[in-house]
Amino acid sequence: MLVAPDVARLEAYVPGEQPASRSVVKLNTNENPYPPSPECAKALSSFDAASLRRYPDPVFSRLRRLVGKIHSVSPERVFVGNGSDEILSLAAKAFAWEGRRIGSLDPSYSLYKTIAAIRGVEWTADMRSRRISLFFWTNPNAPTGEYVEPSVIASYARKSKGVVLVDEAYADFARGNAMALAAAKDNRNIIVMRTLSKSYSLAGLRVGYAVGPEELISALYRIKDSYNIDAVAQTLAIAALSDRKWMRKNAAKIKKTRRAFTLALEKRGWDVVPSEANFVFARPPAPFKAAELKECLKANGVYVRHFPGPLTGERLRISIGTDGEMNRLLAVLDSLRS
Repeated sequence: MLVAPDVARLEAYVPGEQPASRSVVKLNTNENPYPPSPECAKALSSFDAASLRRYPDPVFSRLRRLVGKIHSVSPERVFVGNGSDEILSLAAKAFAWEGRRIGSLDPSYSLYKTIAAIRGVEWTADMRSRRISLFFWTNPNAPTGEYVEPSVIASYARKSKGVVLVDEAYADFARGNAMALAAAKDNRNIIVMRTLSKSYSLAGLRVGYAVGPEELISALYRIKDSYNIDAVAQTLAIAALSDRKWMRKNAAKIKKTRRAFTLALEKRGWDVVPSEANFVFARPPAPFKAAELKECLKANGVYVRHFPGPLTGERLRISIGTDGEMNRLLAVLDSLRS
């Protein structure tokens, strides 16, 4: 046998489909429908290609200082990853070990279970388990879009003997966030993670960051790859984070469209979970079945996401696109009913 037995048995994470055609309405991977800040294009056009002959800054000093300034923490309390997924994997290596468990909400981001399996530890949704040494708490949650107040997370963290990593991929679309918990001087076990993939419109760049106690952040540095963030990514991330006004404007448009789209679905008989993310999680009315409807929409050039299973199988997760894209989806739904 050439492949490790654990890997051979592993149920791999399945990303959302990436159709090659640009003419489809792509609402299946929670990407931002609007372009990133123009500052990113400026930074890219002025980037010195000759500098690529040298390795990038291995500890991304300028980027860490900027993130620290944004969240009022020292750079030593900031870690940057090759997308937030790398941070999740590194956290599993640093804070979970044999005999311990990785926990998360259920349903939630399905990659958490895969990460636990790769690490060789049990996954559990039982938040009361004393064996949890790392708990992934997505807020707002995915795929439901539900939001909990930071005080609820803080209460859980105080009782926990492990690390609580708050995955805030969708925080900029919500009414609040838990970053103050990570920035607090007396924080011992909370890490808050963000990504530039959603609100900053940089899913193709692969940059995420985490803020937390220096002891925990330094553990991530000890096990990361030597040069995990390339020079181009560091440059564009700095450009995007330097123009948060652009990000907030796009997030506001998405929230407005989310409200209108939710009302439009409800008028058509859908059951929509109140969302504070850039997507909605909704159950279609009879006679539609979620899995079948997903395929019907795909045949009409509209991509949405379906997660099989008893907790998620009756609903579709629909990313929020432009008003025009959401209207096209509604028009397809209406045509299917007629």
